[in-house]
Amino acid sequence: MALRQVSEPLGPPWQRPLSGVLEQLVVESEALAGNPLGDPVRRPLYVYSSPGVAAKRASDAASLYVLQGYTGQLDLWLARKPFEPTFVERLDALFSDPEAGCPEAVVVFVDAWTALGGSQFLNSSATGNYTDYICDEVIAFVDERYPTAATRERRAVTGHSSGGYGALVLPMLRPDAFGALFAHAPDTLFEYCYMRDFAKAARTLREHYDGSYEALLTDALYSDSFDWGRWFEALNSYAMAAAYSPDPARPGKVLLPFETDTGRLVDDVWQRWLERDPVRMASRHAEALRGLRHIHLAAGRSDEYMLDVGTVAFSRELDALGVAHTLDLHSGGHGGNSHRYGPAIRNLLRALED
Repeated sequence: MALRQVSEPLGPPWQRPLSGVLEQLVVESEALAGNPLGDPVRRPLYVYSSPGVAAKRASDAASLYVLQGYTGQLDLWLARKPFEPTFVERLDALFSDPEAGCPEAVVVFVDAWTALGGSQFLNSSATGNYTDYICDEVIAFVDERYPTAATRERRAVTGHSSGGYGALVLPMLRPDAFGALFAHAPDTLFEYCYMRDFAKAARTLREHYDGSYEALLTDALYSDSFDWGRWFEALNSYAMAAAYSPDPARPGKVLLPFETDTGRLVDDVWQRWLERDPVRMASRHAEALRGLRHIHLAAGRSDEYMLDVGTVAFSRELDALGVAHTLDLHSGGHGGNSHRYGPAIRNLLRALED
């Protein structure tokens, strides 16, 4: 018996050849230049062209921007879970299935990672100008180089968790950029999804770092392996502070919404966080929300971060504002739901065609 090399592609389960085309680009941003964390201005940008776009059969295509969750780097979209296709393979299968009836599109995977694990896709003096990066630079880059309909009415945004937060707030903050959204388990109703981490962070600081966040960050961010049990809540709280309550007097620094020695709320800083809560933001951006062509919200009923509760709260706020939308509460928790995204993405792109 002998082993021989063959030239044919492997096929499933190792590789599922794409009918469309995925390009893994590197771009350089002016908006992120001089960011206070010293994070790279060169970023990965993945652009998927559906089969018709790739074959130049489709022009003026809709565009869909996909935002990653907290701690997620862009290459995670290519990661394979046991017995499952990758997210990009699922997306390709959606566009390739003639019975699915999914319109042709250009799908853009945007990197907004920071040294703290994420930016919440906001402009912040503690992290950098990520709203500007996405809405001014990435969109213009894509519309110039791909056959997209370069108009917000044919442009949508989606994401999960922190990416879902971005999918909610970017159309509110920049209604010129996006005309539709799909948010899955978005960070919402901050008193439930974030506040419970503050006491855990205070305990970690007390027990391991003599109350020093600087020591904790050095330990967490420069360790060879990440200890989720020790660091996650404290790091998450700090990263969210960098997005929601940067210190205006000290670029690159944050104001924490809790006392590090007691865990007690610092009311004025906490209020700054609440102003960034999509549930509270909705009424201030009602006109922008009413101008969207499609809003779809989804969450697992057993979400570990209570984001199903926040998603329902955001939905009720939209009801009160008279904003049309759809809501899907399904079985399951926070993760493991990528198989549910196909129909929602198809409906989102169909809405952009109407």
